Amino acid sequence: MSARANGHVKSGKPGANTETPGQSGRQPAKLGATGSIADLTTKKKGERLERKEEEPVEVQATIGVVGAGTMGSGIAHVFARGGFQVLLYDVDQDALDRAMAGIAKNVGREVSKEKLTGKQAAAAVSRITTTSEPEALAPAAMVVEAATERFEVKAEIFRALDAILAPDAMIASNTSSISITRLAAQTGRPGQVVGMHFFNPVPVMDLVEVVRGLETTAETVSRVQSLAVHLGKTPVAVNDAPGFVSNRVLMPMINEAIFAMAEGVAGPEAIDEIFRLGMAHPMGPLTLADFIGLDVCLDILRVLHEGFGDPKYRPCPLLVQMVDAGWLGRKSGRGFYTY
Repeated sequence: MSARANGHVKSGKPGANTETPGQSGRQPAKLGATGSIADLTTKKKGERLERKEEEPVEVQATIGVVGAGTMGSGIAHVFARGGFQVLLYDVDQDALDRAMAGIAKNVGREVSKEKLTGKQAAAAVSRITTTSEPEALAPAAMVVEAATERFEVKAEIFRALDAILAPDAMIASNTSSISITRLAAQTGRPGQVVGMHFFNPVPVMDLVEVVRGLETTAETVSRVQSLAVHLGKTPVAVNDAPGFVSNRVLMPMINEAIFAMAEGVAGPEAIDEIFRLGMAHPMGPLTLADFIGLDVCLDILRVLHEGFGDPKYRPCPLLVQMVDAGWLGRKSGRGFYTY
């Protein structure tokens, strides 16, 4: 298997070629009797680590993350910060290098803000092993997929993970809109497949939208909720439907703001100011769209449009045109604003 934040899966060669920052040759941790994922189900909501006063518990479980883009690197960051050994996988070594540089920079910010000590930050980074060999994910008790928001890409990854992982391992998707039930059907373990939708920036945002597929077991949901709490997040469980709750509500708002701009009702600055000042939103919908990525917004709207068959989810033609032009928002330097 190979995957990248914007790539797909293919067969890999046996024998993981892993690299651990600052600790070359360290073997990934495997499930143990103490501090395992199962043990975390006893944690109650609100039991969170006080980072400056308490060292994170070293959890005897390995978490895999597929995709070293913005979301994948953020997910790796929070699991490592929470005491887990992390296997960060991507087919693109440059993407892995960028991810590790970004994680090191972000934990440095946490030190400067006194959210972590220097010792805690160094320990967190040392827990992350990068790899471009899919078989290296085999020891993982759970893998979180954070690849491109396209069903075909994710389905291929899920089929490959199902063949690589132990029978009792869980597979979670960070998808923001695609059916968990449909992804679970690509595997022989649908009860152990769940949505674990983090929000950007992952180290900062509190919410994790936990999505139950049709066959997801109550035990799987409970374990993922406990994991989220252990990471200092607030899990909110929802049932599987296109866009879940977050993007089913958010994306039509963004889409309508784009229609308003395209129809000449107001410019982007005016639209965003109305939402900031009138609705107390921290940023307006067009600024937010640029932050999310216009290509991501378009992918989600297409999932909603196809999933519900309702024309109210039809992507604004201006959004389609901007994505076709390569205007993707902040990450490309141009969207509704220039960066």
